[in-house]
Amino acid sequence: MTSMAIIIVLALFFLISAVKILREYERAVIFRLGRVIEKAKGPGLIILIPIVDKMIRVDMRLITMDVPPQDVITRDNVSIKVNAVVYFRVMDSVAAVIQVENYSYATSQLSQTTLRSVCGEVELDELLSQREKINSQLQEILDHHTDPWGIKVTTVQVKHIDLPTEMQRAMAKQAEAERERRAKVINAEGEFQAAARLAQAAEIIQEHPIALQLRYLQTVQEMSSETATTIVFPIPMDIITPFSQLAQLASREMSRKKTEKTGTGQPIEPEPETTG
Repeated sequence: MTSMAIIIVLALFFLISAVKILREYERAVIFRLGRVIEKAKGPGLIILIPIVDKMIRVDMRLITMDVPPQDVITRDNVSIKVNAVVYFRVMDSVAAVIQVENYSYATSQLSQTTLRSVCGEVELDELLSQREKINSQLQEILDHHTDPWGIKVTTVQVKHIDLPTEMQRAMAKQAEAERERRAKVINAEGEFQAAARLAQAAEIIQEHPIALQLRYLQTVQEMSSETATTIVFPIPMDIITPFSQLAQLASREMSRKKTEKTGTGQPIEPEPETTG
């Protein structure tokens, strides 16, 4: 009975040690007497040889790694802090185990150094305006260095760029000056277009004088609809001109009659008024 119990216990121990279940996203790297089996096992049920085999689980899912802020001096000597996020996954579980001690830590350290070196080779304006180019360059460098480890870097994104306060004020002034310049240019273009339209309107009115009268009537109609207590009533020059001409003719006629009465060829100048 005692020997039978020992055999049962050993059999249970063998089953517990030999039978392993791997999830869908897991792979098992097996070392048999210290030597790695070329092909990883899993997912599902696998059987190991107790004491002889040693298993290391490897997660094959996409890993998101946050790169801490790095102090960077750009090519135009601006001190900034840059952080990023790296997305990678294990493509070859055997290489990820035997080629590097800790692939996650190694990828993190490589991401930090690459971020500092790449951002230090560009100017601040390029870093701010060409994010996609910088991200693509970072991804290519990381993927090239991690490929022997069985790691595939899919995406690298620069998340935040921390600028000094003095640089933020300088950039704000630059942006404000640029906005003012655009406003002045737009205003000048508007004045030019308005002047061109007015010149065309003047040519049309010169060819068709009745257009001025129609425009005058429209203005009077618009003013009549206003509720203001003070109304400025414009008088066209075409209406005043005939009265001015009549006044000039009457003045000439009076001068001629005075000249005829005196019998001299010179008109009589009026006596200056005296103030009491």
